[in-house]
Amino acid sequence: MKVLVAAKRVVDPNVKVRVKSDGLGVELANVKMAMNPFDEIAVEEAIRLKEVGKADEIVVVSIGPAQAQETLRTALAMGADRAILVKVDDQLEPLGVAKVLKGVVEAEKPGLVILGKQATDDDSNQTGQMLAALLGWSQGTFASKVVLEGNIAKVTREVDGGLQTVELKLPAIVTTDLRLNQPRYASLPNIMKAKKKPLDEKSPADFGADVTPRLKVLKTEEPGGRKAGVKVKTVAELVDKLKNEAVVL
Repeated sequence: MKVLVAAKRVVDPNVKVRVKSDGLGVELANVKMAMNPFDEIAVEEAIRLKEVGKADEIVVVSIGPAQAQETLRTALAMGADRAILVKVDDQLEPLGVAKVLKGVVEAEKPGLVILGKQATDDDSNQTGQMLAALLGWSQGTFASKVVLEGNIAKVTREVDGGLQTVELKLPAIVTTDLRLNQPRYASLPNIMKAKKKPLDEKSPADFGADVTPRLKVLKTEEPGGRKAGVKVKTVAELVDKLKNEAVVL
């Protein structure tokens, strides 16, 4: 079975994000970038499925600028077999990404598609669900465990009330949560081998995907700084402050 994994290039989670001077987005120039952490988990899960004989090929796809090749090479070094870069210079909305991925899926015909549940830059948590809707496939989101049995995938999902296990008929879409696995580090030999693995470049037009934006960013601003806390001496004083100052009671 072929597994398709989507990997997004985002600002490194350890970097402090700065808003652009025009207030229409965050600064990406001269900023350290990395693979979206949830997508790293998706790549790792695909590799583990291959290691136990449930998958025979892993194709990783990224939609972004030419620099996204670095993200794809990281996935290849981890253990993916080949990569596809759909070159786009502008930031795409989740629907645009889902449309491109739909075209990639129709071209590659994988039995399973794994994505991170969300990207750490926009936190939209929409692409996986939109892709499932466009393809008409079953979906298991927020996965903390994935078990493949024949043409069935049993996905344990993290929900507000605890854990929920759903049974999906393949082909299907799975989006990963943090507790699904711990991604591996790429070894130096594998990093060198990744340079020779196939990496194809495409465009949204190659898949007939309309990525015209539907939303317009009006303003982006940093969150306000946290105010210093205060100590209270009695429970009565605490209740008074919560009721009259914080107005939460």
